[in-house]
Amino acid sequence: MSANRDTVLEASSPRLREFAFREEDFQALRALVKSLTGIHLGEQKRELVYGRLTRRLRALRLRSFAEYRELLSQDERELTELCNAITTNLTSFFREPHHFQYLREQWFASLLGERAAGRRLRIWSSACSTGEEPYSIAMTVLESLPSPERWDVRILATDLDSEVLERARNGVYPAERLSGVSAERQARFFQEPRPARPGSRQITPEVAAMVTFKRLNLMEPLPMKGPLDVIFCRNVVIYFDKDTQRDLFARMSRLQRPGDLLFLGHSESLFKVSESYALIGKSIYRRI
Repeated sequence: MSANRDTVLEASSPRLREFAFREEDFQALRALVKSLTGIHLGEQKRELVYGRLTRRLRALRLRSFAEYRELLSQDERELTELCNAITTNLTSFFREPHHFQYLREQWFASLLGERAAGRRLRIWSSACSTGEEPYSIAMTVLESLPSPERWDVRILATDLDSEVLERARNGVYPAERLSGVSAERQARFFQEPRPARPGSRQITPEVAAMVTFKRLNLMEPLPMKGPLDVIFCRNVVIYFDKDTQRDLFARMSRLQRPGDLLFLGHSESLFKVSESYALIGKSIYRRI
């Protein structure tokens, strides 16, 4: 799930239905989505669930949602397709720019004095979507660190959606997706795609080499050991209930040391969710 990702559950207009969609179908599917992803589907998402999943029924040549639910109970691969179908990924390069400004102007400046000897940085983009967030982080690292090649920097980028991860690995974007990227950054960090794709640009090898993409469900045990200097968990937990949020941030906090950073989305907060972090800026938290 992505998040730098928005896992946005968009409304769909009611219409004449191709497949019967019973109350028990909706309740079973919303419970399954909650258990798999942590996303709470309210009653207002009923038409969205129908609209998104009818595409799967057609693709699989099924006749009913009952058949689809039966398939989900038997085929783990279709559970992945279910998650991909329900989540929508909205993101952009340098989204919420104050976060990257804080990294560049304050955090990296202090880092040079505090941890320069170790020259080790570990950053996690926990809902990376199509890759704009982790690539923006990598560009910020390259802009901020003197002699970045002398540092051991690794950016882990994860998402629930396997399809967007493949697009992120390719690192190829239509020109309009770079509208928020300065001409200077475009010249330094993007190149012509190989093979050529007119109207598109590709992340340079220098940037791509810093990022590793992996599929990860935030509801499952976190496989990394830490410590993680920075975690981006933006525009994801707004779709989780409070208990799910508390559990996730408790697990994340165990991967960080006092002073490490956590970035949330503009609509998210740790108020009554976690006491392991202190708010130090607009949706910027420090592990305490």
